[in-house]
Amino acid sequence: MNEIAAPAPLLYESHCHTTLCKHAYGTTDEYAAVARQRNLKGITFTCHCPLPDGNSAHVRMGPGQYADYLAMIAETRAGHEGQVDVRTGIESDYYPGVEPWLEELHARTPLSHVLGSVHYQLGDYRKNYYRGDVLAYQKLYYEHLAMSAETGLFDTLAHPDLIKNESPADWDFARLREDVSRALDRIAATGVAMELNTSGMFKLLPEMNPSLGQLVLMRERGIPVVIGADAHVAERVGDGYREALASLLEAGYEKVSYFVDRKRVDVPIAEALGSLKEI
Repeated sequence: MNEIAAPAPLLYESHCHTTLCKHAYGTTDEYAAVARQRNLKGITFTCHCPLPDGNSAHVRMGPGQYADYLAMIAETRAGHEGQVDVRTGIESDYYPGVEPWLEELHARTPLSHVLGSVHYQLGDYRKNYYRGDVLAYQKLYYEHLAMSAETGLFDTLAHPDLIKNESPADWDFARLREDVSRALDRIAATGVAMELNTSGMFKLLPEMNPSLGQLVLMRERGIPVVIGADAHVAERVGDGYREALASLLEAGYEKVSYFVDRKRVDVPIAEALGSLKEI
């Protein structure tokens, strides 16, 4: 009896972390092994970048640990060669004024995928930008998201409606629709992709980031979408990908994307669905 060949792996885990961020668990080898079990083509580590002046140092690697990060991934890449493609990326925080720091950081070594994030919840960011008005904070988040795309520093904007978890009771997408639309117009003009982050299912407002409503607005503007699980434990690598692909189809997308060597690769969603393996 002839065995049925396994489908070719097609997708990457495009957003995952390491213990250097101080809130992720497990070895990079364990993460890569789960990527292989799920029949992913590759895994790109995108741990939280070091920032200047001790900014949110409790949830990211320190500036002196960047070399350790690169070495950790290089060792994992060598150990899984021929089994799963292990890549080096970074998740870099954006706020006005940090651009020179990130330009220098990103230039230190070739990166495969650079995520840009606005982390509204971090103390340093809140101290500088939160003035007690939740609606104004929500609008500022989208302004900074658009500004981050316009820097040209990033391939993909991570979890791009994360702000809805600031105060779920005060979240009203319809009220923000015009502000979101203006931000997405600016983002679309840059060609930057946006992420569909499956870890949103475990946040205060339990739905993916972004919501279906925002995905539709993104699709109307031709903004490419990269899926990431934002894995902080190995078991979550590739988690929720089927549901994410179904959401993209519902929003009207036909393709999903990932980045390798900072070049976007598009995959038909139907083929992507057929390539995934449950574990």
